[in-house]
Amino acid sequence: MFAIPLGDGAELGPLEPWQAEEFLAHMDRGRDFIGRYVGLPDITADLAAARRWLQVYADKAAADTGRLYGIRLDGRLVGGVLFRVFDTATGTCEAGCWLEPAASGRGLVTRAVRVIVDWAVDVRGMHRVEWLVASGNHPSINVAKRLGMTLEGVQRENDPYRGVRQDTEIWAVLASEWRAARAGGAGR
Repeated sequence: MFAIPLGDGAELGPLEPWQAEEFLAHMDRGRDFIGRYVGLPDITADLAAARRWLQVYADKAAADTGRLYGIRLDGRLVGGVLFRVFDTATGTCEAGCWLEPAASGRGLVTRAVRVIVDWAVDVRGMHRVEWLVASGNHPSINVAKRLGMTLEGVQRENDPYRGVRQDTEIWAVLASEWRAARAGGAGR
């Protein structure tokens, strides 16, 4: 399997159904932390559910409608990034992430998302990359800012997450902005 170095002992690589046990152990380590804003822990509560979720992304990759990658730190799965939506017809995709608490604050998500956005823009010709985030999820909002994304709007109380309505911020970067920022060294 390939792995792309992210620096500081971290690397990015595919996350696939055969890795369900490793994924579940990772999710168990970070379940409460990850679940503050992301529903992933709720839908991957056991090995069968974890395997099903990983298979959904394997199927999306095969259909060219999504992608899933694990972030490993010193060989241990500590988080991931994904394209939840990957629409080649419109040239729009939605990136997302999660991370267990032991790996937070190291810039891993920002570095990993840069890799996948570079690929989406340069290799796949995507025109627009979106980042949807709960308004209270400040670490994820800071990732969007570091990536040079623009806050385009807020969907007020649109997401009844765990029984509480939360706002969703919509951040995005266009391919031309991404290339210009990269050429100028901004956010790198």
